Amino acid sequence: MRLNDLRDNPGARYKAKRLGRGIGSGKGKTAGKGHKGQKARSGVAVRAFEGGQMPIYRRLPKIGFKNPTRQSFVVINLGTLQSALDAGRIEAGTTVDAAKLVAAGILRRSRDGVRLLGKGELTTAVTVEVTGASKSAIEAVEKAGGKVVILGGREGAAEAVSEG
Repeated sequence: MRLNDLRDNPGARYKAKRLGRGIGSGKGKTAGKGHKGQKARSGVAVRAFEGGQMPIYRRLPKIGFKNPTRQSFVVINLGTLQSALDAGRIEAGTTVDAAKLVAAGILRRSRDGVRLLGKGELTTAVTVEVTGASKSAIEAVEKAGGKVVILGGREGAAEAVSEG
């Protein structure tokens, strides 16, 4: 092979359309734009224009609200926690927090905190440090001989759980 033998693959380069170069080219006169009007001009977008009718984004009412400070919690159930304890990914008798759950591969990330829910059964005594927990989850952990510690991840989380 020599340098003068090198070629692009067929179809790798496209010939530019030569617009407005006479009627014989097939793209002369109006250059493929049809005749007159807004769409035949350059640099004009006709998005959301409905011909003078009130556009749909103004006809429909504004609804909803996106809270910019909303916190996103990762949910873990008691059954998932127990299966991780049985598999040996978490040691029994230790304190389980978000970092240990991520290190054990049970959670991908902890986001704004971990919330413990009561689906499934827990038979091993374990101390769980979470941002929030349901009443049924707290009862199940204490029944198994463990303890739930609510961290101060958000305002009023500890008071809301302790009142119930």
